[in-house]
Amino acid sequence: MSYRLGIDIGSTTIKMALVSYQPSAISNQPKVLRTMYRRHNAAPAQVGSEMLKEILSFSSHLSPFTSQLSIAITGSVGMGYASRLNVPFRQEVLAAAEVVKQLYPDVHTLVDIGGEDSKMIFFAPGRVPDMRMNGNCAGGTGAFIDQTATLLGVETSELNELAAQAEHIYPIASRCGVFSKTDIQNLISRSVCKADIAASMLNAVAMQVVSALARGTEVLPKVFLCGGPFAYIPELRKHMLRAMDISEDDCIVPEHTQYIPAIGTALLAEGKDTRTLTVEEAKNLFENTEYRIQSTDQVLPPLFRDQADYERWLAKKEQAITLATSKLSPLTSNLYFLGVDSGSTTTKVVLLNERKELVYSDYRYNKGNSFEAFHSALQNLYAHVGHDITIAGSCATGYGENLLKTAFSLDHGIVETMAHFMAARHMLPNVSFVLDIGGQDMKAIFVENGSIRRIEINEACSSGCGSFIMTFATQLGYEVAVFAHMAALAQQPYDLGTRCTVFMNSKVKQAMREGAGIADIAAGFSYSVIKNCLYKVLKLQSFDELGEHIMVQGGTFRNHSVVRALEVLTGRDVQFSPIPELMGAYGCALYAIERSQTCN
Repeated sequence: MSYRLGIDIGSTTIKMALVSYQPSAISNQPKVLRTMYRRHNAAPAQVGSEMLKEILSFSSHLSPFTSQLSIAITGSVGMGYASRLNVPFRQEVLAAAEVVKQLYPDVHTLVDIGGEDSKMIFFAPGRVPDMRMNGNCAGGTGAFIDQTATLLGVETSELNELAAQAEHIYPIASRCGVFSKTDIQNLISRSVCKADIAASMLNAVAMQVVSALARGTEVLPKVFLCGGPFAYIPELRKHMLRAMDISEDDCIVPEHTQYIPAIGTALLAEGKDTRTLTVEEAKNLFENTEYRIQSTDQVLPPLFRDQADYERWLAKKEQAITLATSKLSPLTSNLYFLGVDSGSTTTKVVLLNERKELVYSDYRYNKGNSFEAFHSALQNLYAHVGHDITIAGSCATGYGENLLKTAFSLDHGIVETMAHFMAARHMLPNVSFVLDIGGQDMKAIFVENGSIRRIEINEACSSGCGSFIMTFATQLGYEVAVFAHMAALAQQPYDLGTRCTVFMNSKVKQAMREGAGIADIAAGFSYSVIKNCLYKVLKLQSFDELGEHIMVQGGTFRNHSVVRALEVLTGRDVQFSPIPELMGAYGCALYAIERSQTCN
């Protein structure tokens, strides 16, 4: 009996397949003994080590010191690890084709959807298989499906049940993560049910895969479907078959569909470069190996030397900008002023008294309904402060300004840049530059002699925005706050450049191949946000354009590593308030106070 182990290290998961051959058997076909699938959360070496010990300890038939294993590695992150571990690397498309060749000879078309890539292979008698893969775009991949789940506020596992209940299909541009978010946000804002959005997204994935990879080639049965999304989202299979005009009877979904590249790699483990280990040696394959960034050209300066350095920096910032607050008291103030910033994804509410002291604030996600979000925020406000207060002035800004102003009879509405400028000037009177980065937009305000001189905003690209970091933190399995703290303490930040959200996926895979840890990647994102702002959006010729008094605001700057990245790159001191995510609403409340004083 011979044993082979295939290890598939992808951008988000590790799959392993243990296969046996029995030469004396009549069919001599390989048998899949065990498979294993886990997300590695950007720590492939650690997770891989744990998986190896588990998968190789399952059976008494494997003798730790005498059973021999032939091992090979595949996957988008696997090449770097194969090189370090002196284990042969097998290309994943070839590995998938080998499975069909040995085990499913009647298959004519293979469709594989992975975390960040998709593939189609066309088989024909007497011909070399025609293999096709998507490019750098994540449209039509598992990552695109994960992003949609995040937008809908559900787990990826819930999408299948939702899609099964759908009644309508809407057009969604799956070719780009940025454009698809726009389409999905539009559907959410129109109160389209989540079931229809989920099904529309799965339909978009299927259409994208077929149109991008078939490219006029006829899809012939039998069709072989593999990859994690097909395994865990049966509704995706229905949309894919419909897009290819193939019946269920002409489709094969193998038992181990998400493990096909790993199984194929095991089948290809034998060869001139074969590495054979005992089971005990294989269990320790990932041990005692240094996984650090190989090229110093990709390393950026650490944001902080250590935790103590970070804490000293934070204490200094907290002393520089203070926020006047007050408890609600009719004895000290009879008049209150309401500011609301109704953004595309969140609603922020601030209540100030006539001395411009913060009395109450509220921050919540819209979930596609700006009206209901503000209504709930008002209910919470009155529940907290009472219904007998006098709101002497109110002002709105943002995506839902006109809706809320009309529906709730608010007094004023102002553009977002003016609201953010007023808030920044109040806290830093000599401010020379204001940078506001929200979930999906960016605003830069250049100030001269106390007045706005120039305004710059981002266009279609979201790579310098809060959702950029949130998306990748979620994909890597971390809370944003944890991701940010790791970034602050990284000692070898990896230079991810200024690529867009979709193309950044390939850069992250490169970082993991070269040995970057999760903290290094997190710090790289912080640098990337600022680089995108300075070099792609603002196109600065000199940092002198920013002046010496810089104020940052927006929820993104709750992430102190992003603030520090701006300081490191520009060589300037940067200030932020204790409420960076509320500054738009704060500026609105200040405007309401000013207008009230002017009228009086």
